[in-house]
Amino acid sequence: MHISAERIAQIERRRDEVQASMTRADLAPDEFVRLSKEYAEIEPVAQAAQELRRLRQELGALETMTGGDEADPAMREMAQEEMQLLKSQLPLAERALALQLLPRDAADARPAMLEIRAGTGGDEAALFAGDLLRMYQRYADAQGWKMETISASASEQGGFKEVVASITGTGVFAKLKFESGVHRVQRVPVTESGGRIHTSAATVAVLPEPEEVDVQIADSDLKIDIYRASGAGGQHVNTTDSAVRITHLPSGIVVTQQDERSQHKNKAKAMQVLRARLFEMERERAAATQAGARKAMVGSGDRSERIRTYNFPQGRVTDHRINLTLHRLPEILEGPGLADVIDALVAEDEAARLAQLDGGA
Repeated sequence: MHISAERIAQIERRRDEVQASMTRADLAPDEFVRLSKEYAEIEPVAQAAQELRRLRQELGALETMTGGDEADPAMREMAQEEMQLLKSQLPLAERALALQLLPRDAADARPAMLEIRAGTGGDEAALFAGDLLRMYQRYADAQGWKMETISASASEQGGFKEVVASITGTGVFAKLKFESGVHRVQRVPVTESGGRIHTSAATVAVLPEPEEVDVQIADSDLKIDIYRASGAGGQHVNTTDSAVRITHLPSGIVVTQQDERSQHKNKAKAMQVLRARLFEMERERAAATQAGARKAMVGSGDRSERIRTYNFPQGRVTDHRINLTLHRLPEILEGPGLADVIDALVAEDEAARLAQLDGGA
């Protein structure tokens, strides 16, 4: 796609305006925060625009230099070589700016709520859910993110029937949003004496975490039940009424939390999960009203969609949405290798949205 010189000048001009406004002596604190946020968003766009302008200007100067008959043959040859290099760099610079200009998902910069639930496969599915949790934990560590378990329901074999975690850091949702869906594992369970391969599954949901101002919840919309915690959890279990169940009456969403000893902490964590689920429900409703809003995405975000298979006998991981197969299963489950899968999904999504932008141009 061709980006006009006017558009480039407009981007750079706005960056300079914002930068100048931030130095005003009479600037109110909330206005400074708003401008700082805008500057952080526009600066990488302006840098990409500046690079494209530089390449075009240099190419224009070289074309002028080689256009006249008076040009020295040796200088002309050098200029033509430089022109070939610049012409090869131009499409990359145009694409880089086009990517920066793509409409952003407003939730991309948000922290995320990660929910993993064991599906078909009993104990083996719960063990696999535990494997996925460790994979995301190690990936989060490699990204410099912080991951905190909100609630967990452990299985007898050491896995998880269900686990919810909060992940905070830079660009969390932007990288993890394509992980939502059904993850399937094919392997010989440790409990299988005959060596037969079993297929199990776990469902992953990644929800952007809203700020409190994003989701208004009226007290009258909540039914809060306090009860005695049950199951594994230490000596305090079954001794205090600290577990919390919150029902959001308008939507019917029910959240339970019993991992903390404090009723107050359990309620705070339950509200954190409830806000994330309500925020995602509103995002899905808004996306559904926009024609083709999700068509360009790698995945629809549908949690019933089978997105990836982890095949232990063959040592491979296949992402079915982009037909990507990597024979590096241990490295992916250890966390570092997951970066290659996620980067491929992000690149595919960007390419699809660029193509859609070109088509609509």
